[in-house]
Amino acid sequence: MKLNLICLCAALALFSGTASATEYIYRDLMANTLPSAGCEVESEAIATASKPYNITRYSKTFCQSQGYGWHVEKVKDEGKAACTPCTGANQGKNQCHMEDVVVTCKRIKPGSVGMLPGKS
Repeated sequence: MKLNLICLCAALALFSGTASATEYIYRDLMANTLPSAGCEVESEAIATASKPYNITRYSKTFCQSQGYGWHVEKVKDEGKAACTPCTGANQGKNQCHMEDVVVTCKRIKPGSVGMLPGKS
């Protein structure tokens, strides 16, 4: 039993090499979120538009719109609220969204991970 354990440890030590660091490509994006679905009083509409859930959801969408493999690294700036007044039965209420949200997106640099033919 001890011999098997020693052989296993030796095999793992032999085949485990130092892992190369993964390289990333970074891109900063600035975009606006969509307005809220309903009309609310301005203070409530601003609170709804600036919820952390909405910022997270839209920042993920911003990065995914860049193509396959893009992910959110961090949200640099949550932007500022912008409101438009509603018309009709909801007059006096507003729909708000966040403008100029700045997000840093990243993806793995092609060729930095994995086995490439002819490279060791």
